[in-house]
Amino acid sequence: MDPDFVERRRIGLEDFLLRIASHPILCRDKIFYLFLTQEGNWKETVNETGFQLKADSRLKALNATFRVKNPDKRFTDLKHYSDELQSVISHLLRVRARVADRLYGVYKVHGNYGRVFSEWSAIEKEMGDGLQSAGHHMDVYASSIDDILEDEEHYADQLKEYLFYAEALRAVCRKHELMQYDLEMAAQDLASKKQQCEELATGTVRTFSLKGMTTKLFGQETPEQREARIKVLEEQINEGEQQLKSKNLEGREFVKNAWADIERFKEQKNRDLKEALISYAVMQISMCKKGIQVWTNAKECFSKM
Repeated sequence: MDPDFVERRRIGLEDFLLRIASHPILCRDKIFYLFLTQEGNWKETVNETGFQLKADSRLKALNATFRVKNPDKRFTDLKHYSDELQSVISHLLRVRARVADRLYGVYKVHGNYGRVFSEWSAIEKEMGDGLQSAGHHMDVYASSIDDILEDEEHYADQLKEYLFYAEALRAVCRKHELMQYDLEMAAQDLASKKQQCEELATGTVRTFSLKGMTTKLFGQETPEQREARIKVLEEQINEGEQQLKSKNLEGREFVKNAWADIERFKEQKNRDLKEALISYAVMQISMCKKGIQVWTNAKECFSKM
């Protein structure tokens, strides 16, 4: 490539990046700003701003999904529904966009009719007025697509809102999974401590444990040591029971409130989507009627020539 061209592009790109770096909103992102200006080590900044915490949170969510032993079927079904709803709406929006692109081309090409009829009218005496009028109708028809597509975007935005609705449903399901996971882990930990306490009290070890192996190798604990450990475990068991009770209450309250919101949103969704689809259909019918009217007017123009 021409060296002068490359140099001009380099200078232009650097100017563009510096303009972005001075943007009042974008410059608030420290990582993005350092990346653009090359000031400091932006990779280290990524690590310092909580990337590891976000990764740990995602791993915990993934871990909960695959390790929850007793998932609530209602939330499992809701998660599948939200995935399917988002997929369907995404496909519908893509189809609408493709149809709108083609429709835009069809309407705009009618401007060619208008130009040809106008040019033709210039060389005709008796037919000139009719051709000129028909050309005008075609021009109006071609320009009307801009308002039509603006109306279409309004209905598309209503559908896009439910992409966020589906994501909100998934977030509720993920939170419930994490709460259920924490509840099961707390119950498992409590059961383990109760078993340890029972084994210490009876002197019988029912399952393999590192403590049991250590005892066999180095001898039994003194009664005082065993009593101290039992006391600590009893305190931990009491605390664990309180935590488990609290988590159970919190979980039931979450399910109650979440499900009430979900049922209300379902009703809202049915009304909103029904209204949006009907309005879209009415708009398409109106658009087709206007197209018929344009060609009806053109026919009258041709009939008067």
